[in-house]
Amino acid sequence: MITENISTLVNYGIAAGLFDEADKIYTINRLLELFGLDDYEEPQNPEVITNAADFDLEGLLKQMLDYAAEKGILPDDSIVYRDLFDTKVMSLLVPRPSEVISKFQKLYEEQGAKTATDWYYTFSQNTDYIRRYRIARDRKWKADTEYGEMDITINLSKPEKDPKAIAAAKNAKQSGYPKCQLCMENEGYAGRVNHPARQNHRIIPVTIQGNQWGFQYSPYVYYNEHCIVFNSQHIPMKIEHDTYVKLFHFVEQFPHYFVGSNADLPIVGGSILSHDHFQGGNYEFAMAKAPVEKEFTVKGFEDIAAGIVKWPMSVIRLSHKDYNRIIELADVILAKWRGYTDEAAFIFADTDGEAHNTITPIARKRGENYELDLVLRNNITTEEHPLGVYHPHAELHHIKKENIGLIEVMGLAVLPSRLKSELEQLAEAILAKEDLRKNEVLEKHADWVEEFLPKYDHVTKDTVMDIIQKEVGIVFGKVLEHAGVYKRDEAGRAAFQRFIDGL
Repeated sequence: MITENISTLVNYGIAAGLFDEADKIYTINRLLELFGLDDYEEPQNPEVITNAADFDLEGLLKQMLDYAAEKGILPDDSIVYRDLFDTKVMSLLVPRPSEVISKFQKLYEEQGAKTATDWYYTFSQNTDYIRRYRIARDRKWKADTEYGEMDITINLSKPEKDPKAIAAAKNAKQSGYPKCQLCMENEGYAGRVNHPARQNHRIIPVTIQGNQWGFQYSPYVYYNEHCIVFNSQHIPMKIEHDTYVKLFHFVEQFPHYFVGSNADLPIVGGSILSHDHFQGGNYEFAMAKAPVEKEFTVKGFEDIAAGIVKWPMSVIRLSHKDYNRIIELADVILAKWRGYTDEAAFIFADTDGEAHNTITPIARKRGENYELDLVLRNNITTEEHPLGVYHPHAELHHIKKENIGLIEVMGLAVLPSRLKSELEQLAEAILAKEDLRKNEVLEKHADWVEEFLPKYDHVTKDTVMDIIQKEVGIVFGKVLEHAGVYKRDEAGRAAFQRFIDGL
C-alpha cells in the first residue's frame, strides 16, 4: 500500500506543478529513503490526478502517516508528530527557494502583481503549507449589523495539542532558533514539538523602504490571500513614520492588496510584538466598505480628503493621490494622539510613566487614490476592567475575550474553537427550553439568550442556528464598540471632535 501511496503522491506533485515529469524517479527515491524502503514497483493502474485542488491530499497523507506510525518511524502517533512528519513528506515535492522566487519574479515582471500572487497562493496550498482541508473546517458566516456585513469565523484549523506533546514541549531543550515563527529562518526548518515544521514553506523577498522583507501567506488563512509581510531582521514592532512608509511601499508594489499593522502596545496589539510585520491580502473588509460619516480638513493639508468613518471603533480615513502627503498628515495625527489626554472622555496618554495611546494603521489603493485608515487605540486598564477599558468587557467574554487585533478591527471576528460545540449545544437547549443556568457549559450564555430570544416569535429547528449566528454578529459589533476609544453617542462624538479640532 505504501508504494501505491508514494506513486499517487508523486503524481499529485506533477499535477500540482510542484515538479516536472523529469523529476519523477528522483522524487520517488527520496520518498523511499524517508520511509526506509528498498523496493519499489510502479502500480499497474496508478491514480490519475487532473486537479490538485480537488484531490484528497489529507486522505493520502493519513494513510502514509498510519504506515509511519505502524513501522515506528514516528516517535509518537499524535497530531504534533504527525504534522512534523507529513510536512517532511511534502517537502520532498517542493522546489528550492531560488526556483520559487525566480518563478514569482518572472510572473510579476511579465504579467503583473496579481498574476504572481495568484500563482504563489495556489502554490502555497498545493505544497500543503496552507492545509486546504483544515481551513475548510473553520465555521464562517456573515452577519448584518448597523455597520455593514461583518465576517464571523470560528477557528478550527489550528490543531489542538495532545497532553503528551504538551509535556514533551515543556521538557524539550529550549532553542532560540528560529527566534520566532515570523523569522526568515523558518523557511525549510524541520520544526520540533514546540515549533511547527516549515520544510514546505517558501518566502518571497520584497524590498520595503530599501530593506529586505519577506512576503508569505498565513498557514491559517482567515480571509482570501491572507498574507504576512515581515522584516528580515527580528526587531520589535513600532508604529512610527517609517511604518506608514513601509505600508505604502508594499501597496505600491501590490496595489490589489491592502496591508495593515497591529498596534505596538500590549492588549491592543493582538499579535507577535517582538517581530516587525504586517498583515494584508486580497479582501475587502466591512471597515473598508464603511463610508466616511463626517469630513474634516486639517490646516496645511487642505488637499487631503479626511474624515471620520462610520465604524464602531474610532477611525480616521485619509485619501490622496500622493501617499507621501498622506504620510505627512498621518505623522501629525500619530504625534498628537501619542500625547493626547482628555480626562472627560477617560483617555490618558500615560499613567505612572506607562504609555497608552497608539494607532492601528491600514493602507490600500482605491482607484487613483491611496487611502490610510488610522484606528485610534488605548490600552489603559482599571480594577473594573483589568483586561482593558477599550477591550471587550466581561459581559461579552462568553463570545470573545481575546485581544482585538488588526483582523478584528477591520470587521472579521476570529472566535475561539470552543464556540462550535457550545453554539450547537445552545441551539438544542433553546429548542428544548432548558434552563441554561443549570448547564455548566452553557450557563455563561444565559443572560445573552434571555436578552435576544424574546425578539423572535417562532424559533424552530430550521431557524435556531441562523438566529444564534445573527446574534453572535451583533455581539461582535458590541465587542468593537467596547474597543472604540470614542463611543458612538453624543458625548463620544463631541470628544472625538475635540481631538480633531486639536489637529
